Amino acid sequence: LVVKFLLCFQVYCEYGMVHVLSEKGSSKGKDYCILFNSQWAHLPHDLGKASLLQLQDQTASVLCSPSDVPDGGFNNQIPMVMRGNCTFYEKVRLAQINGARGLLIVSRERLVPPGGNRSQYEEIDIPVALLSYTDMLDIGKSFGSSVKGAMYAPNEPVLDYNMVIIFVMAVGTVAIGGYWAGSRDVKKRYMKHKRDDGAEKHDDETVDVTPIMICVFVVMCCSMLVLLYFFYDHLVYVIIGIFCLAASIGLYSCLSPFVRRFPLGKCRIPDNNLPYFHKRPQVRMLLLAVFCISVSVVWGIFRNEDQWAWVLQDALGIAFCLYMLKTIRLPTFKGCTLLLLVLFVYDVFFVFVTPFLTKTGESIMVEVAAGPSDSATHEKLPMVLKVPRLNSSPLALCDRPFSLLGFGDILVPGLLVAYCHRFDIQVQSSRVYFVACTIAYGIGLLVTFVALALMQMGQPALLYLVPCTLLTSFAVALWRKELAMFWTGSGFAKDLPQPPLVIAPVNCPELPKDTNVPASQQDTEQMTSPTLHVKELHGPTSAAEELADTDTKTDRSEISIAQSEEPAGQNKDSLESKCLNAEQNQLE
Repeated sequence: LVVKFLLCFQVYCEYGMVHVLSEKGSSKGKDYCILFNSQWAHLPHDLGKASLLQLQDQTASVLCSPSDVPDGGFNNQIPMVMRGNCTFYEKVRLAQINGARGLLIVSRERLVPPGGNRSQYEEIDIPVALLSYTDMLDIGKSFGSSVKGAMYAPNEPVLDYNMVIIFVMAVGTVAIGGYWAGSRDVKKRYMKHKRDDGAEKHDDETVDVTPIMICVFVVMCCSMLVLLYFFYDHLVYVIIGIFCLAASIGLYSCLSPFVRRFPLGKCRIPDNNLPYFHKRPQVRMLLLAVFCISVSVVWGIFRNEDQWAWVLQDALGIAFCLYMLKTIRLPTFKGCTLLLLVLFVYDVFFVFVTPFLTKTGESIMVEVAAGPSDSATHEKLPMVLKVPRLNSSPLALCDRPFSLLGFGDILVPGLLVAYCHRFDIQVQSSRVYFVACTIAYGIGLLVTFVALALMQMGQPALLYLVPCTLLTSFAVALWRKELAMFWTGSGFAKDLPQPPLVIAPVNCPELPKDTNVPASQQDTEQMTSPTLHVKELHGPTSAAEELADTDTKTDRSEISIAQSEEPAGQNKDSLESKCLNAEQNQLE
């Protein structure tokens, strides 16, 4: 019974448009959103076939009794009356009896379909629709009191062209983020012995996700979504503030590698005791931080400017997603499967099941993502990629002028793509896992768009993305007979195999002999500071183990040497420094 009611609600609650222009013809017409019930009367799909009639402003009355009808009636006119005090049927019946060709009911509240019963539908043959109070005020302000209007309901396009833009942004972010995260993670392992100057260190620490962290994360997501549904107007500003902070950090992380390539601004700020500045950052990095914060602040101030603010939001959102893909790491395919399946159930539940649990029959996920229609703040959550609809349609005008894709639909599959790239490098598979998983993500997104066109309602993208990416990765591992290693990572998270190295002495400038120190002691000192050659072999030991053994031997055999005269000591230290630098370059 509930399903039947929802289907009827979807069929008979339709969006349309009223095209308004001045009777003087001095200004261009404008479309306004209306909500109508086709059981009263159908509206033409083409504006050219719609009757252009005079709009009569009767908003001073509610049209519930004959006394509300003006002298002369509504001969070939479309009256606009206020909602309330009586049923829709009583209003439209009075309008039809007095010669009206249609009826617009102005509502200060949320628009609802004008309903009735079967006998009432059979009696009425003029269209009736609801118009918002703000649109009524805009009509009077823009066109004056003498206006004409035509009600029509153009067909919705199957797919909007903005889907192409969303597809390119989403797949590009997943591919770049997954590739960057995998390459950076492996590079850190080979560079872990590189000395850093301290002030220039910008290696962001990665976070390995554990099953407990996954469970806690999902519980927090569910709690936050329910809280947003009930307390949207209060929590939306908290989410906006968090997004501004996280997006500025993400933008800085994405742009800093490019800024470091510039030859300008390498000088550092003077010594100070201020927080962060005591590290004496470079001027160019300081300017980059100011720029990233400024971009977030500009978006925060002008976030409701529909003409251009969506471009900034998408740019900040992509930077945030890249930063998260680079920072968060799933160490095993088992962890990837657990995360994707749990969020798969989470997405399906809050989109398809919650309409049966809410009073309005609305999905909690769609309601929160698009913003409640009865919200007093009219704010929208920024945790989505949004692109304005390029086709003119009632849905774009009335309900959803933007197409949306949540960050979770990028980040969750993107973590699997990043894992596949790291595994590719481990097994030296020419990135077959990475490419296959990225293509699977694109196919899953296309399936999501097709389902959206067929069902004409919001879709949980993870419903299609999770099976596509998980099954593809599983099939590739099975085909390559690497499923056991792919499932557990084979210690990949901590002990990635590296090319074995061997330590061999290298010619180093001979230290000047101190006449005050015995010759045997000087020979011992030179043996305790060997310089190394690095050669790739196929032995069982790694570079890190060889270095550890060398350091241990060096510590055991170290002999304290009394300094000689000052000039000779300085010369000796300089040569030792050159030897160490040569050793470090060979290790790298």
